[in-house]
Amino acid sequence: MSVSRVEFTVVGVPQPQGSKTTVTRKGRRPVVREDNPLTGPWRSTVGARAQAAMNGRQLRAGPLRLRAVFVFPRPAGHFGTGRNAGKLKPSAPLYCRTRPDVDKLLRAVGDALTGIVFRDDAQLVIVEAEKHYGEPPCAHVVVEELALEDDRPVPAG
Repeated sequence: MSVSRVEFTVVGVPQPQGSKTTVTRKGRRPVVREDNPLTGPWRSTVGARAQAAMNGRQLRAGPLRLRAVFVFPRPAGHFGTGRNAGKLKPSAPLYCRTRPDVDKLLRAVGDALTGIVFRDDAQLVIVEAEKHYGEPPCAHVVVEELALEDDRPVPAG
C-alpha cells in the first residue's frame, strides 16, 4: 500500500546516464564529464518537473517504488512509403528494443530525483521500467513511498 505518491511527465527524448570521462589538462585539475552531453540538461528538466510535482512536500524517507515509462519517437523505417507514407507498418514493434539501455535511463532519473523527491536513490527497493515507441517522446515517472507494513517479512506457513 502506498503512503505517498509523486507523479509527473517530462516531455522530450529520454536521455541515458552512461559512463563518465575524466579529462585532464596540463597544469589544471582533472574534470569529470558525462559521455552523453544531453544527460545534464535532461536531468535538470526531470528535476524541475519533480520539484513542481513535490509542491513543497518533504523528501520521502522510507522505502520507495519507482515506475518509469520511457517513450521514444519511432524511426522512419516503422512507416510505409509512397501511398502508405505516414502509415505505421503492421510489423512495427510497440517496445523500443534498441539503445539506450533501460538501466542507464533509470540511472539518469534516479540521480535527478535525489535531493528533490528522496534523500538517496538507494531507497528505491522496487523499480519498474518500460521503453515504448510513441508520441510525444517523454518519460512518465511515479514514485511511491511504501507503507511500513510493506517493509516487514512475510510469515512462513
